[in-house]
Amino acid sequence: MNLRLERKWFTDQATEGELLIDGEHECWTLEDRARRAGDPKRAGQTAIPPGRYQVVERYSPRFRRLMIGLRDVPEFTGILIHAGNRSQDTEGCILVGRDRTDPTDDWIGQSGVALAALEARVFPACVQGVYLDIVDT
Repeated sequence: MNLRLERKWFTDQATEGELLIDGEHECWTLEDRARRAGDPKRAGQTAIPPGRYQVVERYSPRFRRLMIGLRDVPEFTGILIHAGNRSQDTEGCILVGRDRTDPTDDWIGQSGVALAALEARVFPACVQGVYLDIVDT
């Protein structure tokens, strides 16, 4: 299983993109704003850097359940893929949703539905090793 997050829309407050599994659309994503060259990391305000990350099952004390996590993200800890609707819900994590409106409005919808479908596909594959490639397009 190959996951690819293509970041496509960038504003001062948020980054929106598309999550693909094996080249096929799975859902939309929403993150904090992407850093420009030379910008410092700001906790809860900037997205993780583009790159390749191992996907793991991780227990979240905040959500009190197993979640999709990313391992070895530079300058970040505890990065998850989870439900939420606005970039203020991310705290540096990746939000997923089925609906999106204007790519500049900092909003995605049907997040719980998208997360449940994604977890159903990703959790079983974690045993064999799953990676997420994040690219700015």
